[in-house]
This record gives sequence, C-alpha cells and structure tokens, in this order.
Amino acid sequence: MQLLTLAAALDRGQSYNPTSSDAYKERMSIATDLVDELVASSPPLPTSLDALDGEWELIFTNVAHGIFRSSPFFLAIQEAYATAGVPEKAELFFKLHELQTCSFGVSKIGRVAQTIKADEGFLYSEFDTNLLSLTTLPIIGFWKLLPTFGGCVITASSAKLNGDRIEMEVEYTTSRPVPGLSGLRPLPGDIGRKIADVIWSLRVPVGAVWKLLPWNQGRAASCAVKLCYFDGDFRVVQDPSGDYFVYARPVAPRPIEEKLQELKGF
Repeated sequence: MQLLTLAAALDRGQSYNPTSSDAYKERMSIATDLVDELVASSPPLPTSLDALDGEWELIFTNVAHGIFRSSPFFLAIQEAYATAGVPEKAELFFKLHELQTCSFGVSKIGRVAQTIKADEGFLYSEFDTNLLSLTTLPIIGFWKLLPTFGGCVITASSAKLNGDRIEMEVEYTTSRPVPGLSGLRPLPGDIGRKIADVIWSLRVPVGAVWKLLPWNQGRAASCAVKLCYFDGDFRVVQDPSGDYFVYARPVAPRPIEEKLQELKGF
C-alpha cells in the first residue's frame, strides 16, 4: 500500500526527473527502498511463463528519462549499446529521446501495459501516447489551439522465462487507436479515413531491419529483464542497469484480444 501511494503521488515515477531538477528525489529514494523490501520478501519465483500469462499495467518505475523504457524496443537499444561496450550512450539516447518527445507538453505518456501470451511465447508491450495535449496560450486564451490526438504503440516480442530472466526478441511494432482519443486522420472524410486505416495497419518489421543495420552486425533485437518479485498480482522486474519496473494486474482490464487477433492477420 505504501508503494502504491508513492507511485500515485509520483505519477508512476515520472514526477522525479533528474534532467530538470532534484524535486521528489527523496520520495523516489523511499519508493525504491520499498521495492527493495518487496523483492527481498518475494515468494518462490515461477518456473514457467504460464504463471505470468495475462495483462499487466505498469504502476511504478524508478528509471530515469521516461517510463517508455519498459518497452522491449528500448530495452533492446540498451542491450545493443552495452554489447558494443558503450552503455553510457544508451543513457544519452534516452535523455535526448525524452527531451525531443516530452518538451513543451507536446507529448504525454498515458497507460503503459504488457500482455503476456504464454501459449504463443509472446509479450505484447503497449503504451498510449497523447500528442498536443497542452496547446493553449496562458492568460491570452484558454481554448485549445490544436486538437489532442494519438494512439497506442504496440511492440510484439517473442518471450521465454529462463531461470529468473524474461528473455525477449523484438519482432515488430505497430499501433492502434485509443478509445476516446482522436486518431491520425490527415484529411477529412472518406479519404482521411482510408489513409488513417492504412497508418493504423502498418507493421514495422523491427526485428528484420535491426539485423541489417551495420552497427548491429547481424545481431537480433534481443533483451532481457530479471524477474525479482511475483505473487500473482504484483510483478517486479529489473533491467540491466538495475532499475525497477513494477507491474500489477489491472483493476479495469482493457480488452486486447481483438487487437491481438488483428495483429495475427497482418
């Protein structure tokens, strides 16, 4: 309960941003200590991915420069830099990405979740992004200058549980509309709707392209996190940098089955 309270007060950890200031640094330290205590008291960890099957929502992380780093795509970038012997460049990349996407209220990350399909050996990571969520002129006007739009970015990765490690390899990324949020429709009417349908149906073959990039030298877009705590309702994993990602079973599950069926058809 203490961890949940702090996670809510810290906006899942986003309120503490060392890029801008040391505000909430003490609270983040307390939250991290609570995760350490939780990990130390973990029941026996599962030996099969089946135990992790289902939907999980990210409720807290102590990682710097963005909760988007829970995605296997960014974990694979971190792994690639570490393999190349320059792990510090990963931190620079994440910092620059955060500055480019989250400055001036242009982008805001909403729900972050994972769905594990043990029977398929797949992990689907998703996060909602709201673009142009803050586009007003204070004092001068209080109306929205531009409409808020966005969607859900989905990264599909093969996954297996190897000891206490969840090993993943990114296959592709795609996107889906978020109910209640205006999607991408560059033109009005039927033409705009058709263009939007094409955009939403795109599937980027990250795994195949990754191997073709010269600096990856044919290596796969692979990554792994350490499973540190699991009790059926809470799950804590740790990335190679030692940062925590805390997940919980959702109170209000978001149906993903239809999306997964659509993904299989591409």
